[in-house]
Amino acid sequence: MSVTATNFEIKLPLFEGPFDLLLFFIERDELDIHDIPIATITKDFLDYLHHLEHMNIEVASEFILVAAKLMRIKAKMLLPRPQLDEEGNEIDPREELVKHLLEYKRYKEVLGQISDLEQSREQMERRGNLIKEVRSLSESVNVEAELQNLDLYKLLKVYQKVLDRYEIEKNKPTHQVIQNPFTIADQKVFLLNKLNGRKKASFLEIVQMMPSKVAVIYNFLAILELLQAEAITIHIGLGFNNFWIESRENEEQAA
Repeated sequence: MSVTATNFEIKLPLFEGPFDLLLFFIERDELDIHDIPIATITKDFLDYLHHLEHMNIEVASEFILVAAKLMRIKAKMLLPRPQLDEEGNEIDPREELVKHLLEYKRYKEVLGQISDLEQSREQMERRGNLIKEVRSLSESVNVEAELQNLDLYKLLKVYQKVLDRYEIEKNKPTHQVIQNPFTIADQKVFLLNKLNGRKKASFLEIVQMMPSKVAVIYNFLAILELLQAEAITIHIGLGFNNFWIESRENEEQAA
């Protein structure tokens, strides 16, 4: 099964986890793993998840978690005020992601070496008394011998193990993945449409129109991208936990 997207083709079975997918994008585009273009790789990652949704394939929670981390890093890099450590040096929001990617890359390399050793070992024939080994195996699976040693205590013990296993399976936590219909591109269009024909809009008003937590996050990220693209300006009031956004076009017409 394969997914066709702009300029590349992805074979779904190749990716056993989100870091496997991220490494694929880095190797495909020959990116520097220590200086990842977070906007590009986030877009490719989210496009891949959207392709899974279109094909009615359930997205694993670990992929959604990494997608959320990528968007969080992207938001931090869009913010005008960088985070500083105790010594006053700027903290790169990508640092933790790069660390995990390097660890996963080393893990994959070690697994590849172990797999090669395993294949080499399988081609070797084991030395020993073959007849004796076959006889011991046949004795271990001798049903009649097992039945002869069967008693009520053993039956109850096996029965209790089956019940315990059933309780564990029954109470195993389940994770339900709910797809959200939001994208940053769509929310940028939504915000610009809201500003069309009016002077400005408050963030509190936008939150009240779409009060879900996910919608608030997407709208906030859309505002950050519009600010970076100089499509809007932002006004912060005094004494209020709120701010207002205004279209650049409206501002230029007023001037």
